[in-house]
Amino acid sequence: MEEGRVLFVDDEEPLRHAVQQGLELCGHRVTCFATARRAEAQLSRNLYGVLVSDIKMPDMDGFALLRRALEIDPALPVVLVTGHGDVPLAVEAMRTGAYDFIEKPFDTAHLASVVARALEKRRLVLENRALRQELETSGKLEARLVGRSAAMEHLRGQVRALADIDADVLLVGETGSGKEVVARALHDLGARAKGPFVAINCGAVPDELIESELFGHVAGAFTGAQKPRTGKLEFADGGTVLLDEIESMPLGLQVKLLRAIETRSIERLGSNLSVPLDLRFVAASKGDLYAACRDGRFREDLYYRLNVVSLALPPLRERREDIPLLFNHLAREARARYRRDIPELDAGLLTGLMAHDWPGNVRELRNAADRFVLGLGEVVPGADDGGAALGGLGQGPLSERLDAVEKSILTAELRRHGGSLKATYEALGLSRKTLYDKLQRHGLRREDFLVSEEG
Repeated sequence: MEEGRVLFVDDEEPLRHAVQQGLELCGHRVTCFATARRAEAQLSRNLYGVLVSDIKMPDMDGFALLRRALEIDPALPVVLVTGHGDVPLAVEAMRTGAYDFIEKPFDTAHLASVVARALEKRRLVLENRALRQELETSGKLEARLVGRSAAMEHLRGQVRALADIDADVLLVGETGSGKEVVARALHDLGARAKGPFVAINCGAVPDELIESELFGHVAGAFTGAQKPRTGKLEFADGGTVLLDEIESMPLGLQVKLLRAIETRSIERLGSNLSVPLDLRFVAASKGDLYAACRDGRFREDLYYRLNVVSLALPPLRERREDIPLLFNHLAREARARYRRDIPELDAGLLTGLMAHDWPGNVRELRNAADRFVLGLGEVVPGADDGGAALGGLGQGPLSERLDAVEKSILTAELRRHGGSLKATYEALGLSRKTLYDKLQRHGLRREDFLVSEEG
């Protein structure tokens, strides 16, 4: 993102000259205008800048310019200046939507401070828009499996390659890492998209009911079975069935499931008739199934039958660079559910989000996004309300934890500066070579942080 601009409007030439000099000495880039009409021509939704305007001017006054600016972009910060000290005028300006109100004569350092805060707010608005635009214009799969990390790019490539192949798939990933999202993507992007998608949580169904749940039963098959019932596998005929938490399935039922997978047919409880099935099986486990086989908790033959193709879902702590984009995506979903505006995502909260380990992965991050949109206090677990604390830094040697923090800070600064290496190494007090070395060591690329100018 380019350097922020200050558009200063005043019909008094000496004041324009003095303000421009003062703000430039404070590090701001300033363009002055003698009339509001000329300044109006510079306004746009893409402007990374703040408008500072006198109120009392010939032709178009500052209030009219404020209203015009807010018509173009309601989030554009506008600071109004007056020499009349009129408190009701200040109240009216703030109600209309002014970012701030300054009385003449004013201290240039105070104006520079107000402008700096306004530019920071504007930068965050434009960054959030760019992230939203990326999600809205991205393909179907990118909008589901959100992230620009190498791990997510690889996972999306695997999903695309497997979607039209009818092979059974085993998904392995921690709790909340998105196994059902991947399973649905495999279904929706493939030839079975028009068929049913049935998700079965093997760990949530009582042992005494899971066989009937999967295979169905005929009337009188057991006490209480007064009517026949179609099982989940039969209901999913022509589509895809997700066997979530497959490691929780009772050993006795695993034999029957193995036969159903091998023969693509089932027998309802109480019946000897075979019902053919046209199914794709996707199994999901949060643990190591092979270790479960060694421990005698899972059948080895079923493991090999399910493990035709295996996809490993990376935990969130291993793809921290995806957190800002993913959090923004989840906040947008929360906004739609709760009909609330999304607050501004400040740098402190971003640092806290990226430093936290997220043991609950995307599910936990979704809860944090909900709290953020609803304004329910602590967003990052273990941090203060603003999220500025670094949160949990995980387990392991100190060097690994420090590396994780360093990568998080580099990622946050690159994103904050829209991929500008110069702005990043200046903000961090590094040399250009040192920044390059660190980016290479952490596998970070400038291109992944460039912000679209169309946001």
